[in-house]
Amino acid sequence: MQQKGPIRIIEWEDLDKKKFYSLGVFMTLTTRATVYPASLIRTRLQVQKGKALYSGTFDAFCKILRSEGVWGLYRGFMINTFTLISGQAYITTYELVRKYVSQYTPSNTVKSLVAGGAASLVAQTITVPIDVVSQQLMMQGQGEHLTRFKVKPKMMLAATKRKPTFGQTRDITVQIFAADGFRGFYRGYVASLLTYIPNSALWWPFYHFYAAVFAGTECVPPSDSTGIGRTNGSSNCLNYHQPHGCCSSKSTGGGTIVCY
Repeated sequence: MQQKGPIRIIEWEDLDKKKFYSLGVFMTLTTRATVYPASLIRTRLQVQKGKALYSGTFDAFCKILRSEGVWGLYRGFMINTFTLISGQAYITTYELVRKYVSQYTPSNTVKSLVAGGAASLVAQTITVPIDVVSQQLMMQGQGEHLTRFKVKPKMMLAATKRKPTFGQTRDITVQIFAADGFRGFYRGYVASLLTYIPNSALWWPFYHFYAAVFAGTECVPPSDSTGIGRTNGSSNCLNYHQPHGCCSSKSTGGGTIVCY
């Protein structure tokens, strides 16, 4: 088997932020657009009573497409794209918190644990309100009678003509606030934190453990006097690891990975 080349760890301060944020948002948006119809169908299937509307995934897809058109599969998508902010906030928080904690402890496990938990806390604080509104919009159309909140008739007319509008989002947002106040936008917030914070806090330490045990490290001279290519700002080691089986400028435990 041919051995793959190492992956260079680029620290946060060495990262080209413009490329990182712009390309990261573009890739995430492309992925989100691809899977959103499946997410909408899943939401409707979970909320419906028995098989009141759809008998299954394929049946739901066909009925939505036939009665609501392609745009029906993307209800709430425009507001949902704002969750892209949470993805960038997650990565930024992780890197900055990890750098801050490194001032108090050299333990990779502690740094990853704290930074991963903090990153999920910030990301879910941004994501949950957007998801609440987005999911209410998903239920408009055939599933409208299953939700407490409904858009105005003229909004529905615009939707059936496949004209995307933020009027529906504004209408739903006003109704949620009127009915439940600010807390209405954070329904399920605690459950989300209990799900994502432990997951993120444990994933990063285990990732580092995997990298240390199975991937190994190799020390090389620094590339230049600025310290680019160094790990943790002082060491000259390059880590041979690659999260999620991908090869791109994504966040890792010690920085951002780039193949070479």
